[in-house]
This record gives sequence, structure tokens and C-alpha cells, in this order.
Amino acid sequence: MGNLIWHEYGRYVALSATAYTIWAAFWGIFYRKFFFDFVNGIIRSPGGVQPAASDSLFVTIIVKAPVVQILNIILGFGYLALDYPAPFLKNTSIHRSFPIRIVLLLLQTFFAILYYQGTNGAIYSFIGACCYIRAQMLGEIMPEAKDNKGRGGKA
Repeated sequence: MGNLIWHEYGRYVALSATAYTIWAAFWGIFYRKFFFDFVNGIIRSPGGVQPAASDSLFVTIIVKAPVVQILNIILGFGYLALDYPAPFLKNTSIHRSFPIRIVLLLLQTFFAILYYQGTNGAIYSFIGACCYIRAQMLGEIMPEAKDNKGRGGKA
């Protein structure tokens, strides 16, 4: 049995989570629902849970105007371009950087947990971020970084 390469596992989880989150954001545009409306919500006899007045900011940016979903779509496509990678990002320091991936996945987690359709994608994105954190703690580097060692100006 071999050792688990955490950044490869994190990459597969993050790519799956990002695809799921983009799809959920598209669904979230058409079926808008603030996920945490049950915390302070009022139960109405016909119609279910009505969000409390203290949740009006979230209702505005998720239900009335799908700002969070659109931000999540943009963030998701940006992460796919970084992780897949897009030709203009291949073999760059941004493509090899674990901290950038961790921050983007945690942002994706934050935005996706706010609307109902994105909760599963948020969980998977968080797991992917944890895998990248573990890879960084173990000192793993990407194979592209090994190939570019000692080449001046081509990193």
C-alpha cells in the first residue's frame, strides 16, 4: 500500500465540489431560499417558515437579488480555471499555490452554505480545503513545482 497524496485527493474532491456548487448556484437562481431561515423564522400556517426581520440582509442578497449565487458561480469558474488548469495559468506560481486554493475553497464554502441548494457543495468544498491544509502541513509539493526547479525565469 502506498501513501495517500493529500493534494491529489483534495484536487479531486475540490473539482467535484466546485462542479456541484456551480450547478447548485444555477438552481439557486431559479429556486431561491435562504438556508438559515429556520433559526429565527416564524412558522406560518399556510406557507411554512417566514424569515425573521433580522435576516433581511440575507433575504435581500439571496432571495430578492441572487447576488450570492452569482458570486458563487464566478468563484467556481475561477477555481475551475485555477485547478483544471486554464492554459494561461499552467506552470505558474498561482497554479502551484496551496494557500490560494485553500482560501478560494473556504470562500466558496462560505457563499455556498448561505443558500439552500449549495449546502452539500459547501460541505465538500470544506473537505477539499481540509485536504489541501493537510497537504501543506505534510510539506507536499505539486509535480509541476518539481519540474520547474532550477529553471531561471520559467517558473
